[in-house]
Amino acid sequence: MSKGTPSMGKRSKGKSHIVCRRCGRHSYSLSRHRCAHCGYLGTAKLRRYNWAKVR
Repeated sequence: MSKGTPSMGKRSKGKSHIVCRRCGRHSYSLSRHRCAHCGYLGTAKLRRYNWAKVR
């Protein structure tokens, strides 16, 4: 197997994220057991940052 573009196709065989039970977005990480959007199971509070506010 060579390095570069051909080997990049080998990375996407399984699912890395599924639908979150709390926020409903496709952001729940199966390996980290935590939602990247709302922070479900990582914290009781909703994950939010000031830099992520929509203007």
